[in-house]
Amino acid sequence: MDQSQQERTVGAPSSSRSYQFHPARAAIVDLFNLYLGRGNLQKPDEPIRDPPNKSQKRVHAPVRDLPPRNDQFIVDFEKLQTQFNDPDQLRAITESVVISMVLQCSNHAPRAEFLLFALRTLCRIGCVNWDTFLPSLLSSVSAAEASLSQAATAAATPSQSLVPVGVGSPGNEPTALSKSLDVSANVQQIDMRNNSQRVKAAAINSLRQLSCKIILIGVEFNLKPATHAEIFQCMMSWLVNWDKSDDSPGKTWRSEKSLAEWLRSCLEVIWLLVDVGKFKIPFYELLRSGLQFIENIPDDEALFALVMEIHRRRDAMAMHMLMLDQHLHCPTFGTHRISSPTTANVSAEAVAHLRYSPITYPSVLGEPLSGEDLAMSVPQGSLDWERAVRCIKHAIRTTPSPEWWKRVLVVAPCYRPSAQAGPIPGAVFTSEMICEAIIDRIVELLKLTNSDANCWQEWLVFSDIFFFLIKSGCTDFVDFIDKLVLRLNGDDNHILRTNHVTWLLAQIIRVELVMTALNSDPRKAETTRKILSFHREDRADPNNPQSVLLDFVSSCQNLRIWSLSATTRAYLNNEQLLKGKQIDEWWRSKGERMMDYMNLDDRSIGMFWVVSYTMAQPACETVINWLSSAGVAELLPGVPPNERTMMMQELVVPSIAMVETYTRLLLISPHSMFRSHFTQIAQRNASLLSKPPVTLLVLEILNYRLLPLYRYQGKTKSLMYDVTKILSALKVKRSDHRVFRLAENLCMNLILSLRDFFSVKRDQKGPTDFTETLSRITIMTLAITIKTRGIADADHLVYLQTMLEQVLATSQHTWSEKTLRHFPSLLRDALIGRVDKRGLSIQAWQQAETTVLNQCTQLLSPAAEPSYARVLREVTPDEVTANIYTFVDVLLHNVHVDLQRGHGLEEILNKNDANLAFFFWTHEMLPLDIFLLALIDRDDDPHALIIAKRILERPELLQRINVFCVNRGNPEHWLCTQVFKRNELQKALGNHLSWKDNWYPTFFDDIAARLLPVIPLVVYRLIENNAMDTADKILTAYSNFLAYHPFRFTFVRDILAYFYGHLPGQLVVKILRVLGLSKIPFSESFPQYITHTGPATCPPLDYFANLLLNLVNYVIPPLSSSSSHCSSRSGSMADILNTSSRPPHGKTPGASQPGPANASEGQKAFYQIQDPGTYTQLVLETAVIEILSLPVSPAQIISSLVQIIVNIQSTLIHSGNGFHGAANGVGQGSSVLPTSPSGGSTDSMSASRSSCMNTASFVSRSGYTCQQLSCLLIQACGLLLAQLPPEFHTQLYVEASRVTRETWWLSDGKRSQGEVDSAVGYALMDPTWAAQDNTSTAIGNVVALLHAFFSNLPQEWLDGTHLIIKNLRPVTSVAMLRVAFRIMGPLLPRLANTHALFNKTLALLLSTMVDVFGKNSQTPVPVEASQIADLIDFLHHVVHYEGQGGAVQSSSKPRPDTLALIGRAADSLRPDVQHLLSHLRTDPNSSIYAAAHQNTAKTNTS
Repeated sequence: MDQSQQERTVGAPSSSRSYQFHPARAAIVDLFNLYLGRGNLQKPDEPIRDPPNKSQKRVHAPVRDLPPRNDQFIVDFEKLQTQFNDPDQLRAITESVVISMVLQCSNHAPRAEFLLFALRTLCRIGCVNWDTFLPSLLSSVSAAEASLSQAATAAATPSQSLVPVGVGSPGNEPTALSKSLDVSANVQQIDMRNNSQRVKAAAINSLRQLSCKIILIGVEFNLKPATHAEIFQCMMSWLVNWDKSDDSPGKTWRSEKSLAEWLRSCLEVIWLLVDVGKFKIPFYELLRSGLQFIENIPDDEALFALVMEIHRRRDAMAMHMLMLDQHLHCPTFGTHRISSPTTANVSAEAVAHLRYSPITYPSVLGEPLSGEDLAMSVPQGSLDWERAVRCIKHAIRTTPSPEWWKRVLVVAPCYRPSAQAGPIPGAVFTSEMICEAIIDRIVELLKLTNSDANCWQEWLVFSDIFFFLIKSGCTDFVDFIDKLVLRLNGDDNHILRTNHVTWLLAQIIRVELVMTALNSDPRKAETTRKILSFHREDRADPNNPQSVLLDFVSSCQNLRIWSLSATTRAYLNNEQLLKGKQIDEWWRSKGERMMDYMNLDDRSIGMFWVVSYTMAQPACETVINWLSSAGVAELLPGVPPNERTMMMQELVVPSIAMVETYTRLLLISPHSMFRSHFTQIAQRNASLLSKPPVTLLVLEILNYRLLPLYRYQGKTKSLMYDVTKILSALKVKRSDHRVFRLAENLCMNLILSLRDFFSVKRDQKGPTDFTETLSRITIMTLAITIKTRGIADADHLVYLQTMLEQVLATSQHTWSEKTLRHFPSLLRDALIGRVDKRGLSIQAWQQAETTVLNQCTQLLSPAAEPSYARVLREVTPDEVTANIYTFVDVLLHNVHVDLQRGHGLEEILNKNDANLAFFFWTHEMLPLDIFLLALIDRDDDPHALIIAKRILERPELLQRINVFCVNRGNPEHWLCTQVFKRNELQKALGNHLSWKDNWYPTFFDDIAARLLPVIPLVVYRLIENNAMDTADKILTAYSNFLAYHPFRFTFVRDILAYFYGHLPGQLVVKILRVLGLSKIPFSESFPQYITHTGPATCPPLDYFANLLLNLVNYVIPPLSSSSSHCSSRSGSMADILNTSSRPPHGKTPGASQPGPANASEGQKAFYQIQDPGTYTQLVLETAVIEILSLPVSPAQIISSLVQIIVNIQSTLIHSGNGFHGAANGVGQGSSVLPTSPSGGSTDSMSASRSSCMNTASFVSRSGYTCQQLSCLLIQACGLLLAQLPPEFHTQLYVEASRVTRETWWLSDGKRSQGEVDSAVGYALMDPTWAAQDNTSTAIGNVVALLHAFFSNLPQEWLDGTHLIIKNLRPVTSVAMLRVAFRIMGPLLPRLANTHALFNKTLALLLSTMVDVFGKNSQTPVPVEASQIADLIDFLHHVVHYEGQGGAVQSSSKPRPDTLALIGRAADSLRPDVQHLLSHLRTDPNSSIYAAAHQNTAKTNTS
C-alpha cells in the first residue's frame, strides 16, 4: 500500500500546541468517546455548543449503553471532516487524539480493538500519516511508562500526591495519565507498593501489546526508512531492558502471561522488520544491538530462538573480521601499528597528547582489547589473557620505546589516588598481566643464565624496563614479590642459583613505592624477608667478574634494608653486613681521590657499582665533581707551565682514564643513568653544561661511546631534541665552532639512526632549528625509512607534508633526478617541484669574487698578521656552512667554465686537488665532513662525485684514517683494557676547530671520526649514479674505518633494502664485510651462496626452513604463558638450551667464532659483553640481511618460502625425510575434499617429493611438538616477509593467488554447493586447530601466512594487498568469493583510519561479488543470495567500523561516500543481492543510514 500522497509537512511545534484548543479536537474526542463507549467525558468548564446539524446531534446525544456500530464510524468522521478546511491540521489533531486514546484504553480489550479498526479506517481516508503517527506514538508510550513509574513510586509514599504529567505527542494530552486506568484511585488501596507495581506492570504490558499491534498495521504501508529505524530501536530497547523497571524485591506481581503477550508481539514486529523479503531493517542491526548479551533472558522460546540466530549470524560475520591463528598473533614492535581515529583536521599538538590505542588483539567484531574496565574483566588463563601476556612478554624482549609503554600501562589500583579510582579507557594491560609477564621473563633469563648462555645484555635491557615498570607503579610491588616467591618455590624451585634477582631488586630499592612498601606497609616484615630469600651465596668461580658483581649486590641491598628500621635487621646475615662495611671503608679510602679505571680490579669495579647505584650514590656526586672542577689534571704537551697554571685555576682537565671510568660507569648501569643524560646533569648542577669543556666532554662521550646504546632504548629522539637546542643557540654564535660541529655531528648520527617517523621539533610548531646540513640528512633519513620500513601509521601520512615544510623552510636545496629516482614516491612527489636557485648564488659570488679573493690572499699569506687569521674565524658556524655550500657550487661552475675554455678535465681536477689541499690539509680551514656532504649533494653535476672520490683517496686523509684506527683500537671499546691513546688537539681537529680551545684536549673526537656518518651517504650517492666500481673501492678503502660506525649493522641492512635489485653481487659482498661477520648469527651455508662464482642458484628449502626456525626460537614469543595450559610447549627454552642439539644463546651452529672475544662468553666481565640491541632484534635483522643478499630473484625466494608453508604440517607430521615441494602445483595429488582428517592431509601433500633435511632433528631443535611448530613457522614466515621490501610482497601476492587458484576443488563444477561450502570451511580452519586434527590444507596455510604477514606490515605497505584480489579475479564461485573475503576481510578494520585505502580494498571485494552475483554472471551451480548472508552482514559491520574509526557503537553510521561506493557497485549486482545491500546506499528513501545522515544534516542546519 502506498502512502506517498499522505506524506505532508507537519506544522511547526507552536502550531501543534495550538491544536489543543482547536475546535476540531473536542469534536474528535467526543466522537471517539462515543464509539469507545466512554460516555460524555466533557470538561465541566467547557461551554455546551448547540449542534447545528444532525451529525452533531448524534455526537452530543445522551450516553447510551452500547456504542454505535463500527461501520458507522467512518460516516460520522467524514461528516465531521467536512466542517474543517485544513486537512493537515485535522490529520495532526486526529493523530494526537488517537495516541491519547491508545494511552487511556490499552488495558480495555474491546476499546483497543476499536482503536485498531479506527486506525485502519482513518488511514484509508488519509487522516493518519504513519511516518508521523508511529514516532509520536512511541514517544508518548515512553513518556507514559515513565509517568507510571513515577506514579508507582509516589503511591508507596502517602505524603506525596500524584501530579499528572503530559505525554510527548504532537498534541499533548495533559489529562491522559489522570484518566488512564484510574491510577489515582487504585494507588490508594491496601498494600500500596505491591498493588502499584502490579498496576504498573499490567499497564505497561497492555500498552506495549497494543502498540505492537498498531505498528504491525503501520509497517504494512510504505514507511520511510527513518520510521522503520525508530520502531526498531524502540522494540530493541523494550527487549533489552525488559526487566529494568522491575525494582520490587520479590517480583511476585509479574504476570508471565502478559509478559509473553507483549514480548511475542514485539518479536513479531522485529521479525517483520528484518524479514529478508521486505528488508525494512538489515539483520545486522540485530547483531550490533547487544540483545544477545542481556543478563536475564526471559523464559520465552521465541526470544531464545532470536538470540541463538543472532549468535549464529554474529559468529559467521566475525570470522571475516579475525585473522587465522588470531591467538598466536603478537606484534613485533619493529613496525608500530597504532590504530588511531584521528583525522586530518586534528592539530599536530592535539595528536601529540592523544592516548592512542596500542597494539592489541581485536575481539570478534574488531573491538580492541583496550580499556581498563575491559582488561580487568579478562579471566586469567583465558585466550584473551594469553594474548595480552604474550604481547607484554614480546615487548619486554624487544624493547619498544617508552612512549609505547606509556600508552598501554596505568598505575596499579593500589597506588592510584582516590580521585582516580575509576577505570582508565586507554589502558590495555592490567597490573596482574604485567606482574605475570615480569615473572615469566625473570624465570626465562634465570634458565638462560643457568645454561651458561651469554645473556648479560638481556638482563641489562630487562632491568631497565623492570625499573621503569616498578617506578611507574604499573604493578603492585608487594603482590609481585609474593608471586615471585611462589613461582621460584614452586615448579621452578631449582633455577634460582645466582644473585640476578637480588641484582634486579637492588636497583629498585631506592624507588619511592618500594621504600613505602618496606617502611609502612602492614606486610613490610614479610616482604623484607622474602626479598632477602632471593639471595644466593655465589660459590662460582671467584675470577668471574659477573659473579663478583652479583656477590656485592646483596651487600648493598642489605645495607639499604638495615637502614630502614630495627624490625627488619633481624633478617640480615652478619656476613653480608660485614661485606657492606668493607665496601664503605673501601670507598672512604678511595673515593676522595681520583680512581683510575685501569688500576681497578674486578672486585673494585663491583664495589664501585654498589656505591654508584644502590646506596647514597656518592660515586655519582663524585663524577659530577670530576666533570665540574675536581680530578687529576693531565699534563698537556705543548702548554707552557705558566699558561698551564692559569688554566688549572679555571678548570681541571680530567684524565683520559677518568673519562673511561665515567664511561664504564654508564656502560655497566642498566641504562638508567644515561637515558636522560643532559637532563640529569643539568638537574644535579644547573651551571655545569654552561661550561664549554663540560659540554664538549659530554658530547664526545655520547657520540663516540654511548650512541649505540641510545639506539635501542627509545631515547634517540629525546637526545636529538636536546642536541638540537644546543645547535640552535650556537649556530648564530661566533667562535664556538668546535662545540657546534661536534654537536652537529652527533645530531647527524642521531637522525641517521632513526627508523620510524619523528617530529623535527618536540612541540611540532614553526620551522625546525636544524642546520642546512641536518635538514638535508633528515630528508635522506625519511627516504630510507619510508622505502625500507614503510610508514607505520596513517597519522604519519597526514603530518608528513607539515614535517617537510618545517624541514625545508630555510633550505633552498634541490635533489638530483638520480637521487629522486630512488626516493619513495611520497617524497619524490613533494620534492620534485622545487626550484633550483644555485644560479643566484653563483651570480652573487661573481659580483663579490674580486674583493673576497683579495682579502683571502692577504689573510692567508705567510706575512699576514695573526689578527687577520682571527678575523677569519670570527664568523658564525651557520655562515661557515652557507659559504661551504656556495663554495661547492662555484667550484663546480668553474670546472665547466674551464672546460669550455679548452682546458683538459684531468688538468682542471689536479688544479682543484691542489686548491682543496691548501684549504683542508695546509691551513685546515674548513670542516671536511660538511664539504663532502655538500659535494655529493650536487651529484647532478658530473664532476661532483669525481672530486669527492679524489678527496677520499687523498693520502693525507687516508693517513689520518689509519692513525685514527690505530689509536682507537678495538671498535668495541668496552673490550679494551689498555690505556686509550688519544691524539693531540691540533692533529685531531685541525686549526679551524682547535684554535680557540687549544688549552682543552680532545678525548675521542677526531676529524676522521667526523666522517663516520658521511661515508655511508657517499656510498648511497655513488650507487644512485651507477658508480658501482667507485662504491666498491670506497668500501674497500674504508672497511676497517667503518667498523667504528655506531650503526653499521643498520647501515648494511638499509642499503641492501634501499637499493634492492640494483646492487651487483660483488658489491653486496663488500657491503656485508662492513659487519663483524664472526659476531653476526648468519646461517652456516650463507657465505657459499653469496660468493658462488657460477650461475646463481636458489638455496634449498633446508636453508629457508632453518632461517624460520631461528625466528621461532629467538624472535617469536613462547607459545604460552605459565598460567595457560593450552598449547603448552613441550620444553622450556632454557631446557632446550641445555641440550646438545641446540646452539647456546647468541651462537649459530657451525659458524666460526675466532678470537678471544668469542672464546668464553660466559666468563667475560659483565662490562665486556655490551652488544647494542637485543638478540631478538639481531636474529630478525640478520635473517633480513641474508634474504636481501641472496643472488636470486624475489620470485624464487618467495616460491621456496610458500612451498615450505603450504606443506609444513604434512612434512613435519607424516614424513621423517625432510621438507618437500609439490611437483605439479599444490595439493593436486588427491581427489578428496578437505572435509575430514584424511581429506585435509592429502590436500596438502603431493605424490612427488624430494628429501632435503631430517625433520625429526628439525623438530627437536625447536622444543615444540610438530603441530605447534608448524603454526609458529607460519607466524615466523609472515614476520620475516613483512620486514622485506615491497618487491617481495608483490611476489607473495602472486604466489598466494596461484596456490589458491590451483586448488582443484574450488573450480570443480561437479561438486554440489553444500560440498564446496563444507570444504571451504575446513580449508580455512585455523592452522593451530587444523594441525591438531590433521586437517591442514594449502589454502588454510597460505591464508594464515598472509594474515601473519598483514599483522606485521606497516600501514603504508598495505596498499599493495589489492594485487591478491586482482590475481584471483575473475572469481567464478561462491567458494572462491569466500576465500577472497577471508583473506582481505580482516584488513578492513585495520584500515578504518585510512579512508582512501579502506575504500580501495572495499571496492575490490565488491568487484569479486559482482563477478559471482553480477547481472550477467553465470555460475556453474545456481546460488541464492541468502547463502552469502554472512558476507552481507560483514559489509554492514565494516562500513560502520570505518565510519566510527574504531569499535562500532550505537551511534556509529557509515560515511556517505562509502555508501555511494557500495551503491555504485550494487548497480551491477543481481536484484536479489541489490536488495540485501539496499540500506548501504545514499538514497534516504530506501536506506536507514542515508536517512540518518539526512536527519543529522537537518538538525545541524536548524
